[in-house]
Amino acid sequence: MWPRIGGLRALALGTPGGLRADLNNLVLAGVKTATAGLIGEYAEENEELEHVGERLALVDDHDALVGVVEITGVEVVRFADVPWEFARAEGEGDRSIEEWRAGHGAYWARQGTPVTDDSQIVCLRFRLISAEGSVGT
Repeated sequence: MWPRIGGLRALALGTPGGLRADLNNLVLAGVKTATAGLIGEYAEENEELEHVGERLALVDDHDALVGVVEITGVEVVRFADVPWEFARAEGEGDRSIEEWRAGHGAYWARQGTPVTDDSQIVCLRFRLISAEGSVGT
């Protein structure tokens, strides 16, 4: 199971260290409004998919709360079918869907889970509700 903070499931972006800090900063700046994950991670962690309206605790490397986001969209698509509009909403500076696919494919391969065109990707869209621990907002 993923950690819970104040009753909310944790959203831990990327891997601990500089990547997670950079991604969290993009969320807090309002630049990053989407994130992609592998459907297999949900089964491994015995977690259900997020749902529209669900609030998640955005956490740092130590599972400390840095903000709260609200899910505005959930879609599961093949890796090859992730649309550019979604990839651009991730706010990570990719200049094309091909660049996004190359970067994300390489990231997941480094994590030990290579993806193919048919890999199932969870595309989450969200909006920032609060920053720096205002869970009740």
